[in-house]
Amino acid sequence: MKVETVEENLKVENEEGEQPTTPHPSFGEAFKFWLKLGFISFGGPAGQISIMHHELVDQKKWVSNERFLNALNYCMLLPGPEAQQLAVYIGWLLHRLPGGIVAGALFVIPSIFILFVLSYVYAAYGTIPWVASVFNGLKAAIMAIVVAAVIKIGKKALKNGIMVVIAALSFIAIFILKVPFPLIVLGAGLIGLAGHYALPAKFDVIRGKDAREFDAGYVPICEDPEVCHINPSARRNLLLVAVFFLLWLAPVVALYAILPQRVFYTEALFFTKAAFLTFGGAYAVLAYIAQAGVEQYAWLTGPQMIDGLGLAETTPGPLIMVVQFVGFMAGWNYAAGWSPILGGLMGSLVATYFTFLPCFLFIFLGGPYIEKFRDNATLSAALSSITAAVVGVILNLAVWFGLQVLIPAGGGFNWFAAVIGLAAFIAIQWFKVGIMTVIFAAGAIGFIWHQLLF
Repeated sequence: MKVETVEENLKVENEEGEQPTTPHPSFGEAFKFWLKLGFISFGGPAGQISIMHHELVDQKKWVSNERFLNALNYCMLLPGPEAQQLAVYIGWLLHRLPGGIVAGALFVIPSIFILFVLSYVYAAYGTIPWVASVFNGLKAAIMAIVVAAVIKIGKKALKNGIMVVIAALSFIAIFILKVPFPLIVLGAGLIGLAGHYALPAKFDVIRGKDAREFDAGYVPICEDPEVCHINPSARRNLLLVAVFFLLWLAPVVALYAILPQRVFYTEALFFTKAAFLTFGGAYAVLAYIAQAGVEQYAWLTGPQMIDGLGLAETTPGPLIMVVQFVGFMAGWNYAAGWSPILGGLMGSLVATYFTFLPCFLFIFLGGPYIEKFRDNATLSAALSSITAAVVGVILNLAVWFGLQVLIPAGGGFNWFAAVIGLAAFIAIQWFKVGIMTVIFAAGAIGFIWHQLLF
């Protein structure tokens, strides 16, 4: 029986009667946005989170700042790419399981095609300078977008001095002291729990009066426990686990039983393990994948791994898409009896599928519980502290990304990127130029600059 949700036709005013609620987007509207996001999601997790916050919270008002940060907190705790999981979460909030599947899939599908072509060109012909020049401009623009997002998110999440201190300590812990991210989140959560009893007004900022504007003007999310998708149940959980187990088992059995090339079966097992065991986002998983791909399996060389990371950094999609490059090189080098390009294609698809499949399970299983306890006062205080800590982590990602762009390995200060980045920041922050305009302009300037120099 189809459940009609009230938000699809709801156009009401908030309690003060100040502004109408944004109409619920149709599935087609959301599909178009997620497809666009797949092509413009440059800059690794920092850039992608920044773009989504700008587009979904500030521009479209499909999800409130409070709900966006609540989802981000959860995704930061999970193994795997937090930005892609955030897209799955928001897609699921808006349009249930189909919305989450579409959002998560389109987040990576454009990158699959682009990275496959670049991987083939790299393996067959080596690097292409003009392509690198376009991405040099793009990275400068993403650097500006990230900085603007840190400022905007910080203003909304750091409501008082205590939250500012937590964010600062989080940044120092992860950037200088190299404390693992899960420990930072755990510490922030414990501080929030203690703060709930000692200084509740200072710690419950997510549910505080200033933050309770989150429903005003935003798309309403169905909350009815009888008919809505955001409520957990044991039956639903068992069905989800069974379906995802079959989606994993069937291709694994096929790879083992049908294909004589054992490299693809080995890839499936390895990338499944990586998806479940590597916490802390893409930056944490890279070292693990690099060590295994280079030293344990010899799928590629160390310099090739570095080049693959460069390709993944400069294409849209999660930084963890470097796994596709690793899978491509494994298939290219070890697909006995097949042409290298066919082996590379199969290796790419296997690595990508088994890396991202668990991400959907994590969101569809855990999301309803995150939503269920969203208004709990004690949990809210803990999440307020975690949100402040996440701001520090995003700042760390912004600094890390900025250093990679401005001071690349083996080179001096990148004045071109600095100028483009500053111009992009001014355009976004003060002149409110659209993100897509800034991204395409920066890429075009990068190409023109390369043509003038060479």
